[in-house]
Amino acid sequence: MSAAVEALPNTRLLLSGNDAIARGVWEAGASIATAYPGTPSTEILETLALYPDLYAEWSVNEKVALEVAIGGAMSGARAFCAMKHVGLNVASDALMTITVSGVVGGLVIAVADDVGLSSSQNEQDSRYWGRFAHLPILEPADSQEAYEMVKEAFALSEACNTPVLLRLTTRVCHVKAVVEIGTRVPHPVPGFTPDPRRWVMAPANAKGLLPAQIAREGKLRALAETSPLNRIEDGQDHRIGFITSGPAYLHLRECFPNAPVLKLGFSYPVPVGLVSKFAATVGQMVVVEETEPLIETELRAAGIPRLHGKDLLPRLGELTPAVLLPAIHGLVGEPLPPGAVYPSSNPFPRPPTMCPACPHMGVYFALSRLRKQVLISGDIGCYTLGAGQPWNALDTTISMGASMGIALGMDKARGESGRDKAVVAVIGDSTFLHMGMQGLLDIVYNRGNVTAILLDNRTTGMTGGQHHPGTGKSLKGETAPRIDFAKLVEALGVAPERIRSVDSYQLPVVYKTIKEEIAIPEPSVIITTRPCALSEFFERQPPYRVIEESCTGCGNCLKVGCPAISVQRTDTRTRSDGSSAELKYVTIDAAMCTGCRMCVESCGPKAITVAQPVAVV
Repeated sequence: MSAAVEALPNTRLLLSGNDAIARGVWEAGASIATAYPGTPSTEILETLALYPDLYAEWSVNEKVALEVAIGGAMSGARAFCAMKHVGLNVASDALMTITVSGVVGGLVIAVADDVGLSSSQNEQDSRYWGRFAHLPILEPADSQEAYEMVKEAFALSEACNTPVLLRLTTRVCHVKAVVEIGTRVPHPVPGFTPDPRRWVMAPANAKGLLPAQIAREGKLRALAETSPLNRIEDGQDHRIGFITSGPAYLHLRECFPNAPVLKLGFSYPVPVGLVSKFAATVGQMVVVEETEPLIETELRAAGIPRLHGKDLLPRLGELTPAVLLPAIHGLVGEPLPPGAVYPSSNPFPRPPTMCPACPHMGVYFALSRLRKQVLISGDIGCYTLGAGQPWNALDTTISMGASMGIALGMDKARGESGRDKAVVAVIGDSTFLHMGMQGLLDIVYNRGNVTAILLDNRTTGMTGGQHHPGTGKSLKGETAPRIDFAKLVEALGVAPERIRSVDSYQLPVVYKTIKEEIAIPEPSVIITTRPCALSEFFERQPPYRVIEESCTGCGNCLKVGCPAISVQRTDTRTRSDGSSAELKYVTIDAAMCTGCRMCVESCGPKAITVAQPVAVV
């Protein structure tokens, strides 16, 4: 349990940004909190679920999460929704309309940008949603500001009748800092008041609300000019003044403690008047923002002179001291001060791999053996690792749920190179419920010749093992209805005889099933049934060991990809044709081995057997 949940008011705690936001949401009197898990935002809702007097749910996707929060805000409740940056793309349909109708209770949307692509397929800048959807953007730099700004966001939302976007980054979400917390202030919920002209977004009604939306943006611009979240910090060296927002402010202060800084916490609408006032006090200005030049573009459009930004600083990655120092000292023509060169860190490379006993390994082992016969469309999840060694068993990965539609496109656009190949789509259970069902329906409806492999490991594995409608448990661990995937895909139109369930630890069965289904020219679904090795549903078995005198060095077990298996020694054998083959004699780390038997299934000489049980601490 998070220390913040049971802490007394007015105490100081070491909290991550995610924990601090959760505390701020609860103190603000929010009644509803929703999310779909996605790094780096996942822990916000996990922590919120621990607080009393608040309803929290994992929704099936970000669009539904936002819609549930909107329903609460329409009813006068303070509602909160969290997601990572790519999730806001999914939720954008609902977002773009609620910004027209406005809200009753405060509606705060926390969106976490993955600056530096720690765990994402792109590095989009969510601040552009402020411009696109006419929303105010608040940007905290650390945990204390995250805690304070989320409460300020609820007040701003209600004062201006608009959703508020709280833009976070990985560094804010996951880095811990000292936070002084307060107490919860309950917010009454009056309930929904019918008003079709406002809430029924038919064209005639929406058209009538657009002038109010434009007027709200004017009010927001005025508030940004005087907001205490935007502050000028004077300095001794006025040659360069910096305009910055978010955690880049902390990097900047570390590098240039004596420089004047305009820190924007209320960063959109950009307070152009405040910037003009600041500009009059410095020689040149540098906009330090991650990642896109949103503030810089606004200021250039407003005619602000002597401005630098992305002409000096990169548009990708974090603006750390290693980036800022050379750029700014180069601007003023000064050498870097002694000790200012940050050494590069080049640790020994550790490519990502799956966990011991991961059920996905069995599927990719089979697919790798069929690699010349199939095109494989992948998706977002732990199973994206199937693109790497030793499997090399994915051809595409684009976005959540995309494996289905892309597979259908591959099927309908078979060129010469793919005419003799089957098309396979791989998707996880949570991802299938998130956005994959529609794609499978499209395959069925348009008679696609695609075999979909639904990897049901009973968890949202990539983000840390959260529950979903296929696990049988809710966010709070309570028993919940569990979706029957076989019945679900049958309801989507897949013929019952084309729905196969397999144990992914049984490698010959998995291989045989895939080979059979790709040979049939109609939609089919193969459902795996082993739980994630890190989930509560997994049962660890006694570990295995290698019988050294029986091992032939064939290395077939290494192709399963289990990290518990490693090469102990190598040797070279000369074949009858004069060529040489490398033999790899292996060992199994008993502390890592979970007894899944996949290595046993792959071993021709039967050189792997059960070891003595190892005590698990």
